[in-house]
Amino acid sequence: MNKRPVFLVVFAFLYCSSNAQDKPGIKFNHVLPEDFNIAQLKLDTSYGAVIIADIGSSSFEGNNKGWFSLIYKHQRRIKIINKKGFDLASVEIPLYISTKSNDEEKLESLKASTYNLENGVVVETKLDKDAVFKDKQDKNHVVKKFTMPAIKEGSIIEYSYIVNSDFLFNLQPWSFQGAYPRVWSEYQLDLPNFFEYVFLAQGYNTFDIKTSKERSATYSVNGKGDDLSGRSETYFIPSTNTLSRWVMKNVSALKEEKFTTSLDNHISKIEFQMSGQQFPNSPHRDILGTWASLSEALLKDEDFGEKLDKDNPWLNDDMKLVRTGTTGKLEEAKKIYAFVKNNIKSNGIHGIYLSTTLKETFRNKSGYAEDVNLLLTTMLRHENIAATPVILSTRGNGVTNEFYPLVNRFNYVICKADIDGVSYFLDASKPYYGFNKLPEYCLNAPARIINKDPQPVYFYADSIKESKITSVMLFNEEKKPGKWSGTLNTFLGYYESSNIRQKFSEKGKETFEKKLKESYTGEYSIEDIKYDEENNDEVPMKMSHSITIDGDDKSNVIYFNPMLKEGYKDNFFTAAERRYPVEMPYQMDETYNFQIEIPEGYVVDEIPKSAKVSLNDGEGYFEYLISKSDDIIMLRTRVKLEKATFLPEDYETLRNFFDYIVKKHAEQIVFKKK
Repeated sequence: MNKRPVFLVVFAFLYCSSNAQDKPGIKFNHVLPEDFNIAQLKLDTSYGAVIIADIGSSSFEGNNKGWFSLIYKHQRRIKIINKKGFDLASVEIPLYISTKSNDEEKLESLKASTYNLENGVVVETKLDKDAVFKDKQDKNHVVKKFTMPAIKEGSIIEYSYIVNSDFLFNLQPWSFQGAYPRVWSEYQLDLPNFFEYVFLAQGYNTFDIKTSKERSATYSVNGKGDDLSGRSETYFIPSTNTLSRWVMKNVSALKEEKFTTSLDNHISKIEFQMSGQQFPNSPHRDILGTWASLSEALLKDEDFGEKLDKDNPWLNDDMKLVRTGTTGKLEEAKKIYAFVKNNIKSNGIHGIYLSTTLKETFRNKSGYAEDVNLLLTTMLRHENIAATPVILSTRGNGVTNEFYPLVNRFNYVICKADIDGVSYFLDASKPYYGFNKLPEYCLNAPARIINKDPQPVYFYADSIKESKITSVMLFNEEKKPGKWSGTLNTFLGYYESSNIRQKFSEKGKETFEKKLKESYTGEYSIEDIKYDEENNDEVPMKMSHSITIDGDDKSNVIYFNPMLKEGYKDNFFTAAERRYPVEMPYQMDETYNFQIEIPEGYVVDEIPKSAKVSLNDGEGYFEYLISKSDDIIMLRTRVKLEKATFLPEDYETLRNFFDYIVKKHAEQIVFKKK
């Protein structure tokens, strides 16, 4: 289980005050020649850019609509070192749109300049306002985009802006860490006491400054009165505000390494979710709600579950054909599942809400993953099979919060079917996965069943084991020392089998086999590729092919690696250290059996030594067992990991473990001519 340090702090908790009054040490809109010198930076400059100062703040103000607005201010200075950092010159500012009111967050006071040092003089190039354009992402989000002018290696970028928002649920989060190093990262929040937010903080860096103090404030809110005159009235609301300040200094970049679900799970950041409102002389209003209320709302939502319990008579005729010949509910469910996955094409992941009606998805025979799986749920219910939607977050989307019903954290829907006391979890959007088999990207811990009792359900990578067994037998070719022919048979794991079936489906079997043959280069060649259980996506596949090794029969010494192309050539883990967990998609168990005839006229001059190595007292092991007789050499090697997730403190031993495997798999047998 991923035990990343996530700290959940309710608004009522006050951070301990600190007297630190540190400032970032620069003055925005005032760039000096000495600011271009990077020698004084204490951070890694190999990323191509360094964020010198990144400062944000959020506060509230009364508006003329009888309510409040959020004012978010952001200013940033960046030092571009070389072309690797040019990405930071392209700026995107996301804005929210309400589909109900058609209101949109407003971008205000945008200023942006590029500074270059020319002959010892700082030259400023301002952004042309006409260079800012708008891109609509979906029905609720647009992005204002621009590219900084006059960018070159050595430039300094500065920009600042304000977002004026009437959507109080959209209190801006803040990331103190990212893909580039940050010298100074700061966020301030001025929060009135009548608004309550849950604070969600995460990461492995500690705050250099974390202060909290109170101040008195009075908010002026303008709105129309209750009479028919249309006159405006002004309301004054007193508040005891909490002013919070968070600062991190010299924050290193977080680089994505092998076996990372989402870097967003591990960067140092803070997020907010409105949980309630408590105005003077008024009852408390719960905003966040509960999992039960969220589930109820989703089931009533026409874009999610509103049609699940309807009669849906448009399914009647087709369902009669689908269930024909079935003798029980489990067999019927399997037939419905097979019908959906083989006839309704998935267009990818779009979220948890329907992109069109279920009837349209059925008629058009295509939709997004949520359309496909909610249609599957509807069809199962149509046949009186207990089926419910389950929402989750895919591994690349980040983990969800188990304690708070934050629906925006979820991006995927699957189906749960309960038959004869057994629960089956189904995803019909992938035609190469079988009944009760979930894609590996779904193995991302907490998910939530959406029904009257919305219990959590957990899909852990550590609960899945992927096993693979490969066997190779090589025999001397008659009168050709150093040349062998034989067979290679592999019993694949389920997920590797599914990936191969996907390649068959998307690229064709011929393309797959061409690439497989090309992977055997030089003296190796393969032919006669065969598959068992190729079309049965309920079970793993078996692959086999012939193999020929055309070595140098004139040499006095033959060097031969018994791992062929099946061994570990490189270590997955190249970084010297890692500050977040290793997140493999499943446990692994790989066995390789090898047998070869000693070539005629040669003797074994050298042979690798057998070895056994354990990882962290039983979390995994590696064995390399080799023996020889008069004419045969036999090898058995096995790599097994008993867990999929390794914490940062286990990284060094895991890295050393695979270092040893790579070295061992590179060892060769030496045959010497008699």
